[in-house]
Amino acid sequence: MTQHAYMIGSGIGNLAAGLYLIRDGHWSGDQITFYGLNSHGANDGDKVEAYTKEYKGPKLSNTAGFLAEGGRMLNEETYENLWDLLKSVPSLDNPGQSVTDDILNFDHQHPTHDVARLMDKTDGLRIRGKNDYNKMQFNMKDRTLLSKLMMIPEKDEQQLNDVSIADWFKNSPHIFTTNFWYMWETTFAFKKESSAMELRRYMNRMILEFSRINTLEGVTRTPYNQYESLILPMRQYLIDQGAKFVNDVKVTAFDFADTPFRDDIIVKGLQIEQQPAGEKSTIALAEDDLVFDTNGAITDSASIGDLDTPIVENDEYAPSAALWKQATEHFYSLGQPDKFFNDRPQSEWMSFTVTTNNHFLLNQITRITQQQPGNALNTWVDSSNLLSIVVHHQPHFKTQKENETIFWGYAMFPRVNGDYVDKPFIDMTGREILTELLGHLNEVDDSQDKLANHLDEIWDSIVNVIPVYMPYASALFNRRAVGDRPKVVPKGSKNLAFISQFSEMPFDMVFTEQYSIRAAQTAVYHFLGIPETRLTKLHHYEKNPVVMAKALKTMFR
Repeated sequence: MTQHAYMIGSGIGNLAAGLYLIRDGHWSGDQITFYGLNSHGANDGDKVEAYTKEYKGPKLSNTAGFLAEGGRMLNEETYENLWDLLKSVPSLDNPGQSVTDDILNFDHQHPTHDVARLMDKTDGLRIRGKNDYNKMQFNMKDRTLLSKLMMIPEKDEQQLNDVSIADWFKNSPHIFTTNFWYMWETTFAFKKESSAMELRRYMNRMILEFSRINTLEGVTRTPYNQYESLILPMRQYLIDQGAKFVNDVKVTAFDFADTPFRDDIIVKGLQIEQQPAGEKSTIALAEDDLVFDTNGAITDSASIGDLDTPIVENDEYAPSAALWKQATEHFYSLGQPDKFFNDRPQSEWMSFTVTTNNHFLLNQITRITQQQPGNALNTWVDSSNLLSIVVHHQPHFKTQKENETIFWGYAMFPRVNGDYVDKPFIDMTGREILTELLGHLNEVDDSQDKLANHLDEIWDSIVNVIPVYMPYASALFNRRAVGDRPKVVPKGSKNLAFISQFSEMPFDMVFTEQYSIRAAQTAVYHFLGIPETRLTKLHHYEKNPVVMAKALKTMFR
């Protein structure tokens, strides 16, 4: 009987696992089946209408425009698995090229150089004076504690069990007022309440970026949004190879084999439920079949609104984590999903996507921030919600019209009232969110003809503003202890692997496509008997004396 792989979830991790099975395991695509609740995952990019077809919440009054739930910033130097694997995936836009070629060629032609990373009402763009964001603003206690954190050996990570970043810096809360923290917090979506263990990993894995975080020069951008630039080419290649995608299917439980002493983890069946009909059935697995589970997704239970409709919070426990939790009821060594999916105040934030029918607002943002689209991640450090916007190179979507502009933004603290709209960000319509943003833009506009003089023209151009509430957006940074995330292939597992930001691997860092793809390679190589020595080699810049010297210089800047 032909061996089969069942992919629970169709995000980038499981797509990568399918590609590794084909490329390195020499499988046929028709041996692989993907089961997913939707086709979008955590990567940004599609028309609002496409999302509403998958969205189970209240009906929206305005489905025009585009939606980016969030975006990821790639990195050429430290995303080793991503670049290696996507060399094997043909470009959908440029025959003869790979997806890796597409992205790196575009990025080299459009390098990022942010000159307005931080802004506030007092200083406007923080490009001069004591708040110049080229300065990290550390004091000696900050430097000492940050250095001490980085120097903890990986084998001693348990020292940081359930320790928050705020706990680690309790003797130097000054760090949370520094340019470093504002940039770090909003570049990577950390919070004070987040795990110090994850901050340690990031500081080591991304130390190359520490000396250039103020300009984001290390950020690698995709030609279009990542759904179209990454996910669709991967899906199409898998389909061309014969892989099957089954949407609107929820896997509700694993059926495990009853083995002596419960030492072995063997999935013998999958209980599934058709959505939205609710029809239930079971898929029986053969003895040598494999299961790759996305045991946690940060866009689960998201809620969306529109220009004049606020979100309605979805209280549902994350479906992907619910399946993981069901597995933990059978085996004690599979982690603690509640650590990540039962603490919304620690993990929640909101994003919003603006679509306009001309470039007037885009040109105003360009004028105020003094930089062209494609360079910008702008954060208002004194905004109550810690508001940021990302203005990509235009067009950001393939079907975007020449006259249209699309950009997105996010607020780290959605329960806090706005500064220009007196209600919590989570309760705002898209119109109110844009009002909040325009207020902050106007505050840092130092021209005589300020933005506020052109509000009628701006509002006439607005097609839609789509708010998205994501209760688990930063869940992967939640405080945790060693063992709270299951290993990619748990001890004793004969056919079950976890491929997500909530599986455990050494050294690498979550909230990256790199982590998911690395997990996929780890799982596939384990089950196919490919030696670990053939895993894609990772760089260790934290051991490079030149890189560390630059980091040390930056720490005292």
